Amino acid sequence: MRSILPLLLQSSRSRTVAASSSSSSFTAIATRSSRLLRTGPPASAPPSSSLQHPPRLTVHSPLLDSQSKRNMASSSGSTAAAPPHRLLMIPGPVEFDDQVLAAMATPALSHVDPYFIDKFGSALELLRKVFYAPTGQPFIVAGSGTLTWDATAANLVEPNDPVLVISTGVFGEWFGECIQVYGGDVTYLRAPAFGDRPSLEAIEAALRQKKYKLMTVTHVDTSSGVLNDVKAVAEVVRRVSPDTLIALDGVCSVAAEDIQQEAWGIDVVMTASQKALGVPPGLAVMVVSQRALDVALNRKAAPSTYFASFKKWLPIMKKYEARQPSYFATPPVQLILALQVSLTQFVQAQPSGTLSTRFAEHVAASEKVKDVLEGELKLKLVPVRREVAAHTLTAVYYPAGMAPGEFLGKVASKGVVLAGGLHPDHATTYFRVGHMNVSAVKDGELQHLEKTLKAIKEALAELGYNAHL
Repeated sequence: MRSILPLLLQSSRSRTVAASSSSSSFTAIATRSSRLLRTGPPASAPPSSSLQHPPRLTVHSPLLDSQSKRNMASSSGSTAAAPPHRLLMIPGPVEFDDQVLAAMATPALSHVDPYFIDKFGSALELLRKVFYAPTGQPFIVAGSGTLTWDATAANLVEPNDPVLVISTGVFGEWFGECIQVYGGDVTYLRAPAFGDRPSLEAIEAALRQKKYKLMTVTHVDTSSGVLNDVKAVAEVVRRVSPDTLIALDGVCSVAAEDIQQEAWGIDVVMTASQKALGVPPGLAVMVVSQRALDVALNRKAAPSTYFASFKKWLPIMKKYEARQPSYFATPPVQLILALQVSLTQFVQAQPSGTLSTRFAEHVAASEKVKDVLEGELKLKLVPVRREVAAHTLTAVYYPAGMAPGEFLGKVASKGVVLAGGLHPDHATTYFRVGHMNVSAVKDGELQHLEKTLKAIKEALAELGYNAHL
């Protein structure tokens, strides 16, 4: 039996990044020498537990000054799979588990190799457990989370179909724009204020005023840090307008916030690999109910998409799950291998067979960050109250008079990367801290939250902020 990753360990790599002395831009020069010899894909492959970590890479970047490099070394907690780097604490991409990174470090492997087919099929099966959708149809396609918007709109919305969009930030607005591209007649139900969410009473009133084919909800809008109560919203829809399909944008919530797709009656749940699923960017992931699938497969209007067509991808997904080769478009092999590892970790870490512990760990991480920022440092959160605040990120206003670039730069110089504001009307007034995946569930071991909060405190102090004045 030949292993995949040990072959890779014969490879030696070096990367050099040199700064340009004449401008702020830099030129990246990468060199790689490899002694990897192989005669083709392995006839069989070992279980994921036998995979070894790839060699560490040493990266020298002009983006880091000498102090940043020292802070980076202490903050990132570099591992066998990840070279020293600034700790990435934004609302995605997130920090990754070593085994997930190791799963990506494979030689070239065919998308119809038996080893890959088995892993792809396993990933599809595991998604049903993570989404709590035992009869749902999973889709894993190359693309970003935005592609799942296109797939939802193109497959479920026909020209002039009425669609209700629950908006708590820019991602709700953009989802509505996407639906309009495919001919949907969009009605927005917007939050009464930035940092808030529409009330259940307002949602019920909107559903009683008009019959909608589809309603979309952004579970966590990363532009505002607001969390929608999806279970309660779905209950209102089932009671008032049971024929209305429910589509949940779970890009910044799946595998971190509690979602029970089938029990709550949600027809489509969408996400992307680089958030709480804990995999590098590049996978559009969704699970579709049989009811929504029937709507898509029996639409009357001509198809409005090719690549995102459920009709095109459904037989592919079914074949892979049956451990049979198939082809429509080449899947990103290494990303799917990494996804399978990550999903396996989620499920195996839960003795109850649910993700309840993982959800609770994200709640605890969120409370820890918010307690320090709001309680100790006296900063104001963007969500108008804790009840509507997401557990996957924290959006918080800058102290009065503080320059966003100066603060974020100070934090970055201490080896931690945070995100600035995203909402176009408020972007310069707040920053965002992500706390998902290993940064939340392995905080006791990795200390990502402690390092992040320490960097924030030091940066604020150096910029003259005193929480007690």
